[in-house]
Amino acid sequence: MRGVDEIQYKKGHKYLTLVYQIDKHCRRLLWIGKDHKKETLHAFCDFMGEQRCQAIQFVCSDMWKAYITVIAERLGNAVHILDRFHIVMNLNKAVDNVRRSEAKRLKDAGKPAYLKNSRWFFLKRKKRVRGKSRTKLRELLGMNLRTVKAYLFKEDFDHLWTYKCPVWACLFIDQWTKDVMRHRSLPELKKFARTIRKHKPLILNYFHAKKEFSSGIVEGFNNKAKLTIRKSFGFRSDKLREMALYHSLGNLLVPEVTHRFV
Repeated sequence: MRGVDEIQYKKGHKYLTLVYQIDKHCRRLLWIGKDHKKETLHAFCDFMGEQRCQAIQFVCSDMWKAYITVIAERLGNAVHILDRFHIVMNLNKAVDNVRRSEAKRLKDAGKPAYLKNSRWFFLKRKKRVRGKSRTKLRELLGMNLRTVKAYLFKEDFDHLWTYKCPVWACLFIDQWTKDVMRHRSLPELKKFARTIRKHKPLILNYFHAKKEFSSGIVEGFNNKAKLTIRKSFGFRSDKLREMALYHSLGNLLVPEVTHRFV
């Protein structure tokens, strides 16, 4: 499998596209490209060559349009899987946007700040909220708030990942998005639902692949890459940055040494 993702290496929307090789025998950083445009991923495909590109069986990425377009054009034989982590992250952003807009509306109307300090209550799964936070969440769930409705939809969406059959997963997505679109008061969640409908075939590929592939490992690699860049306090050139990342994540061969220490 090839995992494709981007990390920000400098302020001002400066990104690197990282491609990882993930299989039973090898997990490593395979390629680094500057920026996260179509041209960047085209450069990776040119680096791999047509024959190797067509031999790739699985690719996992987020919903970035440039990645989806190039993968469809250049990696036609691969099963493209939209990563579960990024889907859930986008849903959490939608719920948080509902909370932000409603908190502002309550403040402007001079009503009590029911949603103050409640962000993490609604971003966590209900079963992971403990102690006083759980009591506060229970109180909020008894209120007729837009944020509560969005949170309940988020909790319901988590049921999608329990399916094994793509057919049942497809039916769940259809019903969930239909229920969301019926609510006039949740435009932020409607936007997410339209995105899910648009990318439904790629989301279902996760189930066609027997739920064996996701970018959980990729996110771990990304954290190590960010740590490598932070420890350097800024590289003086792109070449030095690439060398450091390959050294940390490339699983490079270790040369024979003259002396071995026991």
